[in-house]
Amino acid sequence: MKIEKNAVVSLTYELSDASGALIEKADGPINYLHGGYDGIFPLVEEALQGKATGDKFVVSMQADDAFGEYEHDLVRVEPRSMFPAELAVGMQFEGGAEGDDDEDYLLYTVTEVNDDEVTVDGNHPLAGKALTFSGVITGVRAATAEELTHGHVHGDDGHHH
Repeated sequence: MKIEKNAVVSLTYELSDASGALIEKADGPINYLHGGYDGIFPLVEEALQGKATGDKFVVSMQADDAFGEYEHDLVRVEPRSMFPAELAVGMQFEGGAEGDDDEDYLLYTVTEVNDDEVTVDGNHPLAGKALTFSGVITGVRAATAEELTHGHVHGDDGHHH
């Protein structure tokens, strides 16, 4: 079966930066629902259209095609008193974007801590980076009616969230 809209695609992958340094490697196959369900980068999905089990792929993505450009306005300096006593660089907190009255929350990563202030960054760690997504297609099957209704792949033994 070739990859087309409403197919469940299984693949192994590696994600590398522009210099070729490995960022992430799948321990085993991942699955996504093909056809605009936001289960994988759109540029990767486009490149996989029409491919089949066993096919290899390499997709180079600019920042806009991956995790977006780095947005300096998502870096905030907050009073130290807003955070728990036990605080370290790398910890993450959910919060609203500055000046955003919506209920949209970002995941902020602590990048600096001093006695009076804490610097947090709401950008994805890979924002602003060109990336290469490469791998092998390990399986393609038709999605079930339930998967199509829910817009995502279910596990071997049914529905999981």
